[in-house]
Amino acid sequence: MAGLKYMSGFGNELSSEDPRCPGSLPEGQNSPQVCPYGLYAEQLSGSAFTCPRPANKRSWLYRILPSVKHKPFTAVPCGDLTENWNEVEPDPNQLRWLPFTIPKSTEKKVDFVAGLHTICGAGDAKTRNGIGIHVYTCNTSMVNRCFNNSDGDFLIVPQQGEILITTEFGKMMVEPNEICVIQQGMRFSVDVFGETRGYILEVYGAHFELPDLGPIGANGLANPRDFLCPVAWYEDSKVPSGYTIINKYQGKLFACQQVLIATFNSACVAAKIANIHTV
Repeated sequence: MAGLKYMSGFGNELSSEDPRCPGSLPEGQNSPQVCPYGLYAEQLSGSAFTCPRPANKRSWLYRILPSVKHKPFTAVPCGDLTENWNEVEPDPNQLRWLPFTIPKSTEKKVDFVAGLHTICGAGDAKTRNGIGIHVYTCNTSMVNRCFNNSDGDFLIVPQQGEILITTEFGKMMVEPNEICVIQQGMRFSVDVFGETRGYILEVYGAHFELPDLGPIGANGLANPRDFLCPVAWYEDSKVPSGYTIINKYQGKLFACQQVLIATFNSACVAAKIANIHTV
């Protein structure tokens, strides 16, 4: 998408701020008593704070309002999203699936969350071990709502149609032949431009890592520089009808209404990203 900017690196330490708010990143510290522009400093952790430094994953965000400014979560229907692998009897035979049909927008509008279908998986999000494999089929953008996965990381692989993903760290355009990693705990929304379909690999209790080169030599596979992280961006707007946050927690979906500030990314003016928290 024209105009989008990125920073290069996987596992790198990166920082950016929206050019509309110069000086929004604190200098010399992450959480001063008073942040520039009256922002709120929040840390998004991808690991326990007791982890050794090489394994510690964390990011700092500077928000217009704290992310906890929302009403309580309530359970909502999960549709075709599940992690109960006992619902189907074991079958040792080879299996394959026809492509999932994308609903016609003239018949029913389906966004990214409503269009999630679980194919298979193993393990359990409660025990923080295992994976889930999903397909998404959608025909409309997420309007006035975002998604947050508390169970694990998403690796998104578009198969048909490009998607514009707005995260707390900025915007990314992802097309077929590209992949995108959204870490656990990040809020994001997905815009589509027609009938769209793709795959999702979800991992519980771990983060995606680049494979070691090992015996294939010093070159090959993907290098850290091949991965791009969005530049900080924010939006400050209000939605009178309310803004909805959908949270996936222990395999179930919950929803809450955002208070005062309409969009989750309105809170992000600047970000310091460390280690794997590069989207």
